Amino acid sequence: VTGEGQEGEGEEGRGEEGEGESPDKKEINNKLKAALVRMFYHAFLHENALNPMVFPSLARFETETVAMAAGMLHGNERVVGSVTSGGTESILMAVKTYRDRARDLWPHITQPEMVAPQTIHPAFEKAASYFNVTVVHVPLNPDLTPNMAAYEKAISTNTILLLCSAPEYCYGMVDPVPTISGLAIRHNLPLHVDACFGGFMLPWVEKLGYSLPEFDFRLPGVTSMSADIHKYGLGIKGASVVLYRDETLRRYQIFAYAEWPGGLFGSPSMAGSRPGGIIAASWAILQAMGVTATQRWRGS
Repeated sequence: VTGEGQEGEGEEGRGEEGEGESPDKKEINNKLKAALVRMFYHAFLHENALNPMVFPSLARFETETVAMAAGMLHGNERVVGSVTSGGTESILMAVKTYRDRARDLWPHITQPEMVAPQTIHPAFEKAASYFNVTVVHVPLNPDLTPNMAAYEKAISTNTILLLCSAPEYCYGMVDPVPTISGLAIRHNLPLHVDACFGGFMLPWVEKLGYSLPEFDFRLPGVTSMSADIHKYGLGIKGASVVLYRDETLRRYQIFAYAEWPGGLFGSPSMAGSRPGGIIAASWAILQAMGVTATQRWRGS
């Protein structure tokens, strides 16, 4: 499995580029993928990713899953992140990260805000209510894109984070990420791109020859992204990744407590115990698909 995924030459990836599959072969391959995911999920059904020293295989699976997602989104070897239980937890972790970063860098900000188009996912409102951050919504133009003049005007001395989507759920529009990336650089603010819906789809749309504005780590203003494996990554429900441009950001996500009589307690996400089956199954499907097979599946 590892060899197939890393080289992008799984069973579907062999043969001439663009070679089609019969409906019967495609159905067989889909069943094989489903069986593979179930096998890895059940093999790690009782393992807990909370302690990577006890289950080093899960630590490897998570590291490699993050690396595969980062590479797909044009991140370099410095991009780090975590596997989470879904897009909402990825978003919660990103907001918590930037809230804590703002406390460290800008302690004078007592009422932190994040600026987002009206179409941003409600999970950001959920995160705002959890972490005492206000979402400042930007209105839309008639063409359903965010009004960029209003977006920049919404940035204030309380702003700790800029947000956009690729794409957003309401109308399927990819926000003008290059423009917002420029705002982030100009105002010295971080930018999170919510690609929970499109993170495992848009890169392959590009590979199939369609023209898209850049939306990922190619843009210097993008500091983090979220992308759901359980959507177009073909994973089972309860799997997403949150990615950061480097460790200086990700460290704010991690909770650590050293005063407990039981020893050091650390956790990278909302959960304490983390189901190993989800991480193992996510790794397995991404490895099994590989680059070539995924591109051909998208093209079909």
